[in-house]
Amino acid sequence: MLRTQTDDSNGDYVKLSATSEDSQPELRLGAVAEPPLPQRGASLWYWLKLAVLVACLGFLAAVFFKWVGPFFMDKEIIPIINWERSTFSTPVLAVLVFASVALFPTLLLPSSPSVWVAGMTFGYGFGFLLIISAAAIGVSLPFFIGSIFHHKIQGWLEKYPKKASILRSAGGGTWFHQFRAVALIRISPFPYILYNYCAVATNVNYGPYILGSLVGMVPETFVAIYTGILIQTLANASHERHSLSAPQIILNVFGFCITVATTIFFTVYAKRRLKELQTEDELLLQ
Repeated sequence: MLRTQTDDSNGDYVKLSATSEDSQPELRLGAVAEPPLPQRGASLWYWLKLAVLVACLGFLAAVFFKWVGPFFMDKEIIPIINWERSTFSTPVLAVLVFASVALFPTLLLPSSPSVWVAGMTFGYGFGFLLIISAAAIGVSLPFFIGSIFHHKIQGWLEKYPKKASILRSAGGGTWFHQFRAVALIRISPFPYILYNYCAVATNVNYGPYILGSLVGMVPETFVAIYTGILIQTLANASHERHSLSAPQIILNVFGFCITVATTIFFTVYAKRRLKELQTEDELLLQ
């Protein structure tokens, strides 16, 4: 133990003293501290719990595709699909889907069922083009309408400073900075409809706002279209009075797990990047 003492005649000096056996062991000069041993047991337990979780999710998904899905299709989905096909032609249905996706966000109504219908009717290709073109209008109308209530929206954001700080990270910096922040906000779990109106209060420009919104909505759009296709597959199997075969169940379960994993990955990544952008903005303001 090193002790610094003061003497009137000798000035400051260092005194070496031995420690008792009950005290903590000292580190000798020239000795290298041993690194802590890795917690192999904790790491193994983590992966074991993850494997059990994935197995349980796969089992529940298989049960859903085998029994719960077809029963639900018979009672709810198939009657709606039959009514839809008998009432509207394909061109009229495309117009209705486009109008609902373009106008529902302005009315604070969810448009996910319309995206499901696009997946069931048009598939990935034309369905994606139809939805993404309608979404461009759906995110633009609230942006311009929100500019009329700019001060009221700012007052509402001041009541929620934590959420507002994330949104305001998209309102400054270069064009690319705003584009990246808007895309990350769209991927994150922040409510899609609310951000359409709140974005204008963050002083983000319309160019990076519309492009960032469309890019950030791509994963969610594909997930919703896949959901519609999956509903259509289950409805066809139930309508033809036969259960899905083992390869179909495996393929659907695999696609479902990939969809869930992709959604979680993009959500976690977006939240982490938004925190980094928020920290960078706070450092610049200091």
